Amino acid sequence: MWRTRAAAACVICRSLANSSCGIKRKSPLQNLHLVCHSIHHPSYPSSKFQRPPLRISIQLFSSLNRLPLRKTKLLNVKYGYQFHRNFWLARLASRLLKVRYLILGSAVGGGYTAKKTYDQWKDMMPDLDEYKWIIPDFVWELDELIDFEKLIKALPDADDLAKLLPDFDKIGESFASLKGFLSPGAPGETAFRATDQGYDNDKQFKKGLLGELILLQQQIQQHEEEARRATGQYNMGSSQQKRKVSDKEKIDQLQEELLRTQLKYQRMLERLEKENKELRKLVLQRDDKGIHQRKLKKSLIDMYSEVLDILSDYDASYNTQDHLPRVVVVGDQSAGKTSVLEMIAQARIFPRGSGEMMTRSPVKVTLSEGPHHVALFKDSSREFDLTKEEDLAALRNEIEIRMRNSVKEGCTVSTETISLSVKGPGLQRMVLVDLPGVISTVTSGMAPDTKETIFSISKAYMQNPNAIILCIQDGSVDAERSIVTDLVSQMDPQGKRTIFVLTKVDLAEKNVASPNRIQQIIEGKLFPMKALGYFAVVTGKGNSSESIESIKEYEEEFFQNSKLLKTSMLKAHQVTTKNLSLAVSDCFWKMVRESVEQQADAFKATRFNLETEWKNNYPRLRELDRNELFEKAKNEILDEVISLTQVTPKHWEEILEKTLWERVSTHVIENIYLPAAQTTNSGTFNTTVDIKLKQWTDKQLPNKAVEVAWETLQEEFSRFMTEKKGKEHDDIFDKLKQAVKEETIKRHRWNERAEDSLRVIQHNALEDRSISDKQQWDAAIHFMEETLQSRLKDTESVIEDMVGPDWKKRWLHWVGRTKEQNIRNETKNELEKLIKCNEDHAAYLANDEVTTVRKNLEARGVTVDPCLIKDTWHQIYRRFFLKSALNHCNLCRRGFYYYQRHFVDSELECNDVVLFWRIQRMLAITANTLRQQLTNTEVRRLEKNVKEVLEDFAEDNEKKVMLLTGKRVQLAEDLKKVREIQEKLEAFIEALHQEK
Repeated sequence: MWRTRAAAACVICRSLANSSCGIKRKSPLQNLHLVCHSIHHPSYPSSKFQRPPLRISIQLFSSLNRLPLRKTKLLNVKYGYQFHRNFWLARLASRLLKVRYLILGSAVGGGYTAKKTYDQWKDMMPDLDEYKWIIPDFVWELDELIDFEKLIKALPDADDLAKLLPDFDKIGESFASLKGFLSPGAPGETAFRATDQGYDNDKQFKKGLLGELILLQQQIQQHEEEARRATGQYNMGSSQQKRKVSDKEKIDQLQEELLRTQLKYQRMLERLEKENKELRKLVLQRDDKGIHQRKLKKSLIDMYSEVLDILSDYDASYNTQDHLPRVVVVGDQSAGKTSVLEMIAQARIFPRGSGEMMTRSPVKVTLSEGPHHVALFKDSSREFDLTKEEDLAALRNEIEIRMRNSVKEGCTVSTETISLSVKGPGLQRMVLVDLPGVISTVTSGMAPDTKETIFSISKAYMQNPNAIILCIQDGSVDAERSIVTDLVSQMDPQGKRTIFVLTKVDLAEKNVASPNRIQQIIEGKLFPMKALGYFAVVTGKGNSSESIESIKEYEEEFFQNSKLLKTSMLKAHQVTTKNLSLAVSDCFWKMVRESVEQQADAFKATRFNLETEWKNNYPRLRELDRNELFEKAKNEILDEVISLTQVTPKHWEEILEKTLWERVSTHVIENIYLPAAQTTNSGTFNTTVDIKLKQWTDKQLPNKAVEVAWETLQEEFSRFMTEKKGKEHDDIFDKLKQAVKEETIKRHRWNERAEDSLRVIQHNALEDRSISDKQQWDAAIHFMEETLQSRLKDTESVIEDMVGPDWKKRWLHWVGRTKEQNIRNETKNELEKLIKCNEDHAAYLANDEVTTVRKNLEARGVTVDPCLIKDTWHQIYRRFFLKSALNHCNLCRRGFYYYQRHFVDSELECNDVVLFWRIQRMLAITANTLRQQLTNTEVRRLEKNVKEVLEDFAEDNEKKVMLLTGKRVQLAEDLKKVREIQEKLEAFIEALHQEK
């Protein structure tokens, strides 16, 4: 182009040079104007050209040059500005046509063309967003979380790394076989042809993996178009009768080949998915072994499942209903609900039974992806390996046990939800709830309200406007016998959130006389209910020992040979549990994205209402829920137990000594002192005392002492537990403290060896008779006087009750005696006469003395029973004896000197004082021993028991609910739950947006 333009310019220049232009001589070509040189000689240095000064007399002008025509000496003009015409269009063209501008324009145009070509190629590439789930979420964050320089150093050698990579040669061979299937076969055979020009060798075939899949998809669509066109031709007028038969055969052949190709295509996809699962499993396993030392993020479905678990425990008392989506699996009993769920979870995890009700409570199953196929319960850390049969059996047994434990007595089904999480490679992420099967008749062994209870449970889950209803219908029975379809149509009349699943299609195809009936069911024309989608599945041959893999193979083989597909009654995307799982997962996540933010806003409003109510009712109290209140009460109780160790030893011993004497004083007076006092001399008195003390110590005293110590510890513990702490006392803990106290006392047992050691100490203390000083002697006298006076006072009170008030009380208080009291008073007066006559009388009346007293009373007109005489005598003699003993005690105050001389040359004998000193010393030693056992052993054991009781109460939520009650507790509980739900929902929404 440049050469052409230059040649044209040169022709013009020559023509101008040859023309005279008003001048009668030729101008040389080399003297052309510089503009011409700039046109066809762009390299000419025109910018640096300097014109020499000329002496001219006349200056002529032309349009292209300025040449001196002749020399003259008339004018001497220097080179400078001249009056001439500038050809500005030529100058402008010279600048625009420079090479640099043309190169720049070419670059811009070429860049635009390249971008347009790139966009065209980009549009031709397949959309790989659907395969984004193949790559885990954490892979996109590797560059932020991993130091790749350290990782490169830690990587294994090339040989070890090669073992982890897939065998590309085998993958190439598998695709070569696929190509062979798709390549043209024998003559006359109609096959799907794939373009193989770009895949001549194995390397190119490996790189074109997705291209092959896209090509297969295009071929399937192409043959579907051919089938439709053939169908249109088949429906033409009667004039093409002969051609109709051949077109029908062609349609059947095309449909058969289309089905075969789709199955092959699906097998290839499954094989690729399987290889991808293995690779992901290896990556996750190596990550678990510690190659990447980092904390894995909680998966999206696990976060969502936690929210549902909290909502299941939340009491919606503030009109904030749970409208979060989940997949609700409903169906008639034995319709195959559990089998469908197991196929989706890819494991036989549920207990099975032939015709009997096995699902007795709702089971929430959270499916998520993980490196290992495992299952675990929400409230347990044990993982069940679903690849091992023994773990599967243990899991089924555990589910059955939990179901039976959740069912209350007198019921058949339970509303309590069992939460189970299943993880494994390739599982679709979703939350499913398996409900008890709907029944039409209550059989023997069931509760009368079983049918209504199942209906109410199903309605409670299905009335959630965002719940996806997976309606399971048994295809092997008559459709008219279905109950669940009417229930589903009532809850979702428009079918906007219902997916219909027809099970046991293999049996249906054999038993149903008209296959069109199955087609009507799948097309939604037989039932009044509507649905988003209709699916047909096969969940095995009815053998409970079948594995998931064998069921999958059987299902694939059945649909490959089924007439339902060959005759286009069923479409390929409506069959197999694999397609069902994908459809349910897509519908589930679509519903989640549409409704979760609205639910979060509802809980946000509820939280504001609860916080406002708390501020108005409890402005100075912290928001402590039931668990926090329990922890606070637990610390207070433990502090009170520790305060038992701060009780002074003197206080313990005083309480123990006083209580022990109150418990044993009656035995000492009645069974030891009184019988010994009836003896005639001091030797017999001491012998009797020693024998009775020994018997008492061996049989009763240690046990009584331990009982007294335990009761004393209980009283002190109760005093600390129930004592109010002034303004800081919180009565909300009173019921809990009382329950802890009672349970601790019930569990506590005194050390069994304490009695044996105590028996020896008490026996040694009672054996000692040596009073060392006058102070001990006086203390024994004082102890004896107090004891005798107390007993005398009690005896006087008993006698007053027997004989009635004396004359002073009768006159002052205007009270009288009863007939029995008059008889006893007469008997008392007669017995007092008898004892005055003989002050040394024995403790018991002889029979003749009883007869004498009775006759004397009868002579005065008083009829008395002999038993009444003896009973009255016992109290009269007791009073007489106690008064005599007190008088003797006063005499013994000065008897310590005679005691030191062993009462030699003295008529005074104070053996009873020595007895009381021995008793008093035994009490002091016993109290000291018990105090040591209390402070050193029993208080610590009591504290341990209190901790155990508190730990048991902490694990028993029902106990905490029963013991920590009130509006304040319930309000704090609701506020905590709502906050937790809102926070988890917000975290889930944030993660959901990041995944988008």
